[in-house]
Amino acid sequence: MIFVRTAAASDLPRVRALLVETWHATYDGIYGAERVAAITDDWHSLSSLRQRLDMPNAEFVVADDGREIAGMAFARSEAGGKRVMLHQLYIRPAYQGQGIGSQLLAEIVDSFPDADILRLEVESANDKAVAFYKARGFVVVDRTDDCGEDRSGIPALVLERTLI
Repeated sequence: MIFVRTAAASDLPRVRALLVETWHATYDGIYGAERVAAITDDWHSLSSLRQRLDMPNAEFVVADDGREIAGMAFARSEAGGKRVMLHQLYIRPAYQGQGIGSQLLAEIVDSFPDADILRLEVESANDKAVAFYKARGFVVVDRTDDCGEDRSGIPALVLERTLI
């Protein structure tokens, strides 16, 4: 059984391992293993993850089955709390398709009761993720050439879902 709970500092090595595994499984074929390793070493370092734990107006949750972390999500409110940016939602490949992503997404939505909009960026070539979000009511509102951070060079769709 999977439980969604707030992430703790002790979870961070397992969250990092999940992110590295998931990114390689998803993006090696698009960007190559070397570039994916560089991205995960930067974006998903323990220090980067640790900073997220203490961010104000943010929620960092994990899906835990008692043996391993099966998924994680991180979001932060913007625009005076009316918009939430979902920065990360990843499910370990062996657990995908079991409803864990929907559980994590629901927890993020519940964590920001005053928000009107949930926004995210998703790599346009990540067909599974794009389909996941569209099936949950997200629509494409824009595109970016720099997903995640300035000058990343990763093209992405910007998707939104109304929460009210």
